[in-house]
Amino acid sequence: MGKPKKRTSPRKTGTRRSHLALKLARQVNAKSPIKVKTTKRESAKVA
Repeated sequence: MGKPKKRTSPRKTGTRRSHLALKLARQVNAKSPIKVKTTKRESAKVA
């Protein structure tokens, strides 16, 4: 998946829009047989 761009004004909370990519990745994982990496904890292989 593409990486989200930064917002134009620097040094503010939430300037990187990675939370948007996460939301989309979870939607993909809900429907698609091909899974997308979300967070380290979420997409870790269960031992």
